[in-house]
Amino acid sequence: MTDGEITGGGDTPTGGAKRPLTKTPMFTARNSARYERQELIKQIDEAEASHLICYVGGPSSQIDRNDIIGFVDLLHNIPENEPVDLFLHTFGGDVDACEKLVRLIHANVVESRFRVVIPDVAKSAGTLMALGANEILMSDTSELGMIDPQFPMRDNQGNEFWHSVIAYLDAHQEYAEALRVDPRDPVAMLRLDNFDAKVVRKFHGIRDRVRTFAEDLLKRNGLPASTISSELMSPSRWKTHGQPITPADAAQLGLPVTYIPSSDPRWIRYWKLYCLQRLAIGENGKIFESGFVSQVLDE
Repeated sequence: MTDGEITGGGDTPTGGAKRPLTKTPMFTARNSARYERQELIKQIDEAEASHLICYVGGPSSQIDRNDIIGFVDLLHNIPENEPVDLFLHTFGGDVDACEKLVRLIHANVVESRFRVVIPDVAKSAGTLMALGANEILMSDTSELGMIDPQFPMRDNQGNEFWHSVIAYLDAHQEYAEALRVDPRDPVAMLRLDNFDAKVVRKFHGIRDRVRTFAEDLLKRNGLPASTISSELMSPSRWKTHGQPITPADAAQLGLPVTYIPSSDPRWIRYWKLYCLQRLAIGENGKIFESGFVSQVLDE
């Protein structure tokens, strides 16, 4: 039985020849956007001799533990040890979830090729996911971001905000160093009073855990792990959490980047797919999609 065909038994009431039952015109119309996206994915699979799986999140969505279900579905029909391309758009999220997703893909591809395609943005934990690839496909619209874990904190009024772990530790180190130089430095003493020792220890653990994960992924591909991870976590090089790391920047760092011009037919196909998927998810949604799977979640 093929997609869109339902088998039925017996002749028609009027005695005419049997015909397969099909989806109704209204059902087809309501799902036409999904069919268009999946047809495009199949075209890309054929052109790239690979299996494209897509994880695209809206600006307000985050990588989280629930994403494992979507990734298991995406990999379900892909034979083991065949090439996989991950079409990735995300502003980041849970590092532990990110690690689980990357390990899941690695377990499926084994020794085969794993590429990440970044149509627009793969920030923070998204950048970590890209480090697990043998090759990163980027164009003029693509950007990575510094690996900068964010942790929820509360101000004096009890309002929750997200604080950069690396910026917090960098500031703490700056004032601690100032006190070592001059134990009577009044500014450094005042500033250090605002730091919580428990938070400092916790943030050291988070930073070290992220660095170790990044280095493990880079070592898997034979890259200079310590150098690249240090650069990606450097607040002196990347002045803000959202500063774009362009294809040229990523290549200069030593990442396995392949640049595809935005006018190239290959990239035009990718960009068309991205536009169709972004329209489907809005601000908060996520889409898990391949030639076999299409799940759109509205968080």
